[in-house]
Amino acid sequence: MQQGGEQPKAPSLARATSGMAVATLVSRITGFGWKLLLVAIVGVNVVQDSFTVANTLPNIIFELLLGGVLASVVVPLLVRSQDDPDGGREYVNRLLTIGITGLAVGTVIAVIAAPVFTWLYVDGSTGRASPELTTAFAYLLLPEILFYGLFALLSAILQARQVFGPTAWAPVINNVVVVLTLLLYLVVPGEITVNPVDMSQPKLLVLGIGVTMGIVAQAAVLLPALRRIGFRFSWTWGFDARLKEFAGLAAWVMGYVAVSQVGMVVTQRVLTAGDEGGVTIYSNAWLLFQLPYGVIGVALLTAILPRMSKHAARGDTQSVIDDLATGSRLSTVMLVPISAVLTIAGTAIGVALFAFGESDVEQGARLGTALAFSAFGLLPYALVMLQLRVFYAMKDARTPTLIMIGMTVVKIPLLYMCGAVLSPQNVVIGVMLVNSLSYVIGAVAGQMWLWVRLGHLRNKKIVSVITKTVAASAVGMAAAWLAGELIAPDGFDSILIAWVTLIVQGGLALAVAFGGLAVLRVPELRPATARITRLVRRG
Repeated sequence: MQQGGEQPKAPSLARATSGMAVATLVSRITGFGWKLLLVAIVGVNVVQDSFTVANTLPNIIFELLLGGVLASVVVPLLVRSQDDPDGGREYVNRLLTIGITGLAVGTVIAVIAAPVFTWLYVDGSTGRASPELTTAFAYLLLPEILFYGLFALLSAILQARQVFGPTAWAPVINNVVVVLTLLLYLVVPGEITVNPVDMSQPKLLVLGIGVTMGIVAQAAVLLPALRRIGFRFSWTWGFDARLKEFAGLAAWVMGYVAVSQVGMVVTQRVLTAGDEGGVTIYSNAWLLFQLPYGVIGVALLTAILPRMSKHAARGDTQSVIDDLATGSRLSTVMLVPISAVLTIAGTAIGVALFAFGESDVEQGARLGTALAFSAFGLLPYALVMLQLRVFYAMKDARTPTLIMIGMTVVKIPLLYMCGAVLSPQNVVIGVMLVNSLSYVIGAVAGQMWLWVRLGHLRNKKIVSVITKTVAASAVGMAAAWLAGELIAPDGFDSILIAWVTLIVQGGLALAVAFGGLAVLRVPELRPATARITRLVRRG
């Protein structure tokens, strides 16, 4: 921490948001780049599905252990601890001691239990999945849990001190390490076999260990930033009365994560019982879905959370409402036009990005169709994430868990219906659509709950902005559809045609949508475009 309790000067929201957005954009692009490279090298098949499931497990288990707590509860508590005589040093060390110990124990248990997790997440009954290969990858990838935890703990300390840059750029280091791993994978001899599975195969070892080392590097790169703010860790055992508050909030957050993972288990089992490559298509479509939110929404939330936490700590309800309303309106203006592009140009995106190497046009189109069917959920997803931060800033971890229970209760029957009603090839499209529908339900429920809790939320103004933005985006979609009919009326028979269609449709839809917002004089357009302009200049 800063010596003498001196607080670093807080950056403006605009500066912090634009800086993180640039870093997040680079991170998402490089992360997406290695996913594309992996598809080109391995293809959309059982090996790819097995790796994808196994690589998801560390993140899932980390979230169950501590991840949701760190992301949602710890930052507000660390902000409040800065009023201690020592600037919160002892409180932070106690949290770190507990967190690191819990993560280390949890990681060991998770590695031992790798076959159990595979049994839980993979449905091998149809013969379209390989539980054995998934388990082999899991043994190599599950140690990531500890380093995910270290990264989240150290990031929380930096964010509480208004230091955002290192956390935003660290994933880029991870992605670079993974790209180097995949290049090494190309030159290593041999193949990854499914029957039988052999953990001594060089390609399997390179892929598993190399990806894990990426997470190690991501955590390690934060250490210099911590030293610069004067923080020195020391093991601190014992009880702090405020840890009881942390435990109470953490229990509900862990309940939230646990409920959400019930939905994830069902999602993975439905996908692995469907057609081969379903897990890979879902994973990459979800990555594309999150890209605009990751650049815009995450940067906005990360910058706004410490400020909102201070407002909530002072009991300044009006300022909390202002933060929520501002975040909602800016998210709408920036994300709805992008959602329109993903809807109308989804298939073109899938073919342009994924129909190469070991993949093909058919698999790329399948991925793009899944993305197009789910794109309507982009804004609801961003609103749910914003609402969660409002609840947690007010030290209410119970309500988000109850909302997640409602979302999951709706989601699970619909997922099973996808597996029962749709053809194996189309299951992934149905799963993506159900996911987005669940976020629509969550966003509506969260807004209603906050209205009861906080009072007037300026919903009329938010609804007005949403209505105008949807109308402008719909006109943009119509124009883009007409352009697509002229360019490729019979679909895409080549990657080149897909790229041409994507560029024309995407540019036209965005130009018409933002032009419509200007004609309708939506006031949030100016700060939204100002942020985009800053991103271009900083890039």
